[in-house]
Amino acid sequence: MDYPTTTESRPRTSAPTAKEKSAVQRSVTQLLDALAPHKVVKRGDETHGPIEQHRTPGGCVLQARTAAVSVSWFADTRSQDTLGELQINVWNGVVARGGGSYRRPTHATIVSERVACPTIAGDGCIWRTKDGVEFDTAGLAAHCAALLEQQIKENAA
Repeated sequence: MDYPTTTESRPRTSAPTAKEKSAVQRSVTQLLDALAPHKVVKRGDETHGPIEQHRTPGGCVLQARTAAVSVSWFADTRSQDTLGELQINVWNGVVARGGGSYRRPTHATIVSERVACPTIAGDGCIWRTKDGVEFDTAGLAAHCAALLEQQIKENAA
């Protein structure tokens, strides 16, 4: 299920400004907050719902029993032409998170990979995938959740 937008965005013709970089970083933070908000850690707080939300500084993992979606932001510091890219991976199985000592016996395999690049549009940004579909930040969060739900249903079938 796609949530494309119809907002026109300007193509990149020069190096990104500090204002544009800040706008993209705000959009990344909004996206990650929508998918996996920061949690206050409490002693003995181990209740898990049907989908576990794990947050890292540059991304998040939404983990269900048999499927997962990982979203990772990579700011491009090498090039003056781009602002970075967002990698969205759909997984079959349980994704091992870095720093965890416990590894579940099942290994995860990638089902699909998507890359979305930000384009500045107004005060926010538009995320454009390689196949040309555009999302606003809220639409991309909904799309990531829909990808996980779709993979859960496929695994159940």
